[in-house]
Amino acid sequence: MKKIGIVMGSDSDLPIIRKATDMLKKLDIPFEVHVYSAHRTPDEARDFARNARANGFGVLIAAAGMAAHLAGAIAANTTLPVIGIPCKSSNLDGMDALLATVQMPTGIPVATVAINGGANAALLAAQILAVSDSDLAEKLDKKRVSDAQAVLAKDAGIMEQLQN
Repeated sequence: MKKIGIVMGSDSDLPIIRKATDMLKKLDIPFEVHVYSAHRTPDEARDFARNARANGFGVLIAAAGMAAHLAGAIAANTTLPVIGIPCKSSNLDGMDALLATVQMPTGIPVATVAINGGANAALLAAQILAVSDSDLAEKLDKKRVSDAQAVLAKDAGIMEQLQN
């Protein structure tokens, strides 16, 4: 199975990345996590992206806040799918990061999840890998069934609570 590479622009993004890594662990998907800045360590970020395919990665996730150039910088240096996670900051509640992440120029696409959407970034990466991995596709199908059952159990609990 291909690995998922995760890059965060700062260690302050770790709580969001943990949501992604927790989901990947549940799905038994191998991953690697790094802190590389598009501005402070551009050479390391570029080298990571350029060598990602040769190093066994199938999808890359990049999380950054504020100017949020990391996902675009990573995508500019690989043809692997890149998923951007815009991270909330104290300035504009993450809207700046969201807009910076989704507004990539033609030819350098970055799939983008919600602000602080670490779990969905991991699930989207898993779905991309599952296109050619039937075992992973089955795990994702089972997760969907489990998620639906959890909602229906909550529904039953609420109905019972409010109808008494």
